[in-house]
Amino acid sequence: MNHLLSKASRLGILASLSLTASLLSFSSSSLAADGSDIPRTADGKADLNGLWQTIGNHHWGIEPHNARMGPDPKWAAIGAIPAGTGIVEGGQIPYTAQARAKQKDNQENWLANDPVVKCYMPGVPRANYMPFPFQIVQSEKHIIMAYEFASANRIIYMDQPNFEAPIPSWMGHSLGHWEGDTLVVDVTEQMPDSWLDRSGNHHSEQLKVTERYTFLSRDVLQYEVTLTDPIVYTRPWKMTIPLYRRLDQNAQLLEFKCVEFSEELLYGHLVKGAQTQDEE
Repeated sequence: MNHLLSKASRLGILASLSLTASLLSFSSSSLAADGSDIPRTADGKADLNGLWQTIGNHHWGIEPHNARMGPDPKWAAIGAIPAGTGIVEGGQIPYTAQARAKQKDNQENWLANDPVVKCYMPGVPRANYMPFPFQIVQSEKHIIMAYEFASANRIIYMDQPNFEAPIPSWMGHSLGHWEGDTLVVDVTEQMPDSWLDRSGNHHSEQLKVTERYTFLSRDVLQYEVTLTDPIVYTRPWKMTIPLYRRLDQNAQLLEFKCVEFSEELLYGHLVKGAQTQDEE
């Protein structure tokens, strides 16, 4: 009898594991909401209007990483860098050998070299997974994305496929179109100085970013982004992450004008007597 129960238990466990594996094997694309369950604008397009934000530690590092000491030991636990499972498809960014060496040097000198520390606009896709919300304002011809960090923003031109960027910029040049209920955005002409996270992951001026926004449910978007840069990467690569609609009471886009928080770092050495104080 005990043997039969033991065998039944094993079969039950195997069945449970098989079911779990089957559920986990579904791709994120198979979870896309059917068209009847998503909000729509007056012209029938998927309605992305709202306040959105990611959950997780991806802004610290988009590749898998362990927890580690922060740049200043005096901040102890609250200044430490948390672990992350990463959001890069396949785990590792396909850098060239030279570009990987630069990434490691960036990480070692993160506090001194990360443009975001100095309050520069974060660029795309980094702006979408920073620990700040962003607002999407959608119309038929334009979609505006306004970010809380540094009051960054960008305009996605939906009806001008041949519109060329006048100059490179920190948030790049965004041209969009619809593929069914998925918003597809091509972003080019970004400044080569922006990073992808606080771990020094980087790109060149030849970066092309292709974003895809697809509803998984009324309040969750799948954000899929492909990065192509023949100077820095050996092939195009992809990240996928959910964006959640902020539903908390009184949720709104607030101001985080960080220039005033960076002035001492950037210009403190120019203050009269600063060198004398440092020497003391």
